[in-house]
Amino acid sequence: MSDNNKIDQDLIISKKMCKLAYDALDDKQGMDIKVLDIHDISVLADYFIIAHGNNPNHVQALIDAVDDSLSKNGYTVKSIEGYQTGSWILMDAERIIVHVFHKDARLFYDLERIWSDGRIIDPAELTEQN
Repeated sequence: MSDNNKIDQDLIISKKMCKLAYDALDDKQGMDIKVLDIHDISVLADYFIIAHGNNPNHVQALIDAVDDSLSKNGYTVKSIEGYQTGSWILMDAERIIVHVFHKDARLFYDLERIWSDGRIIDPAELTEQN
């Protein structure tokens, strides 16, 4: 397999993981869900998914739903940070990083602005074939 084919396959896997995470957040009423394509500008991950919840319990439920969905589909979550406070929970699933905030924390940290070189993608793109 050539390097380009490997990269394409990796991005397809990342996109599938994004779709699972997006759907899990949406099913649990995650608010203002954004998917940022960062694969051209960062080695951290291919995508960031950013959302927020109404209160710490909601934020925790959102991250739990993503964790369950990825795990049930055979993907490994490397780490989860910030779960106890429920203000900003970061889930590292290697190819994707999920950030779920309490609304006030999201406004304060403003990751969409910090990562504005990334491309916000429409959720419909997550189901398109490459």
